[in-house]
Amino acid sequence: MLPSLGILILIIVLAIVGLWLLLYFVPVGLWFQAILTGTRVALIQLIFMRWRKVPPGIIVNAMIAAKKAGLDLGSDDLEAHYLAGGHIQNVTNALISADKANIPLDFNMATAIDLAGRDVFEAVTMSVNPKVIDTPPVTAVAKDGIQLIAKARVTVRANINQLVGGAGEDTVLARVGEGIVTSIGSAESHKKVLENPDSISKVVLGRGLDSGTAFEILSIDIADVDIGKNIGAELQIDQADADKNIAQAKAEERRAMAVAQEQEMKAKAQEARARVIEAEAEIPKAISEAFRSGNLGVMDYYRLRNIQADTDMRDSISKPPTSGSSGESLTE
Repeated sequence: MLPSLGILILIIVLAIVGLWLLLYFVPVGLWFQAILTGTRVALIQLIFMRWRKVPPGIIVNAMIAAKKAGLDLGSDDLEAHYLAGGHIQNVTNALISADKANIPLDFNMATAIDLAGRDVFEAVTMSVNPKVIDTPPVTAVAKDGIQLIAKARVTVRANINQLVGGAGEDTVLARVGEGIVTSIGSAESHKKVLENPDSISKVVLGRGLDSGTAFEILSIDIADVDIGKNIGAELQIDQADADKNIAQAKAEERRAMAVAQEQEMKAKAQEARARVIEAEAEIPKAISEAFRSGNLGVMDYYRLRNIQADTDMRDSISKPPTSGSSGESLTE
């Protein structure tokens, strides 16, 4: 009695497992659902999908959604895109949205965009509803030296034909910032920019900044313009400080040269005095030699001494008297 009950339980378990395996590898439910929606897919194809490790549910649901939207997607194409690492649901939703919005987008283009790493459904959505991108504050200086800080809002929509290989948002923002700097820098006065901020938009839009990008620029609106520093005045102040430092350095150089020249002249004066003293020291020797050689007599020597005494007296008379000496003379 007990062995037969165990065998019966085992048979039931094996039957349940076998039925589950059969329904797993033979997705009859998906095949029946496809038939009810008018989607043509063979049961053997669903079985092969299991063997190729492709989820039949994803493929069949994408085919059913496309069929209901009036599109015809083949199971082989969807399966190949899945095996290539694509996103079946995004591609299907993008194709349906593009068809409803009358945007020219075929299956090959959609899969190429998806495999390129871009969200094709988001791109189609952006084509229908343009996206607004806020630029970071852009700093530029007008010709009068006043710094202006501008913020812009760029309205773009996706360019489906250039999504593959086209530049992204960062490139668009960089080009817009460059255009703003050029526009403000070419203005004669910052007041003109503040009076007509739309002139910046016109100049930037006329440069064709969306060339080679994955977006089409619809409009560029200046959201805010603030006044920054007076760069021209700061540059003039810096230049004046630099000129002052240069002038001070040159003046110090001239002063040092003058001091050096003065010291050199003092040294030359001392040298000249030394030569005079040396020459005066030779006079007694010359007189002695003149006495010995008989060229100078005693009377000649006395006349020379008288002349010297007379010269010293005249020098003393020509010099102004000191306070001490004048007091002594008065007392006497």
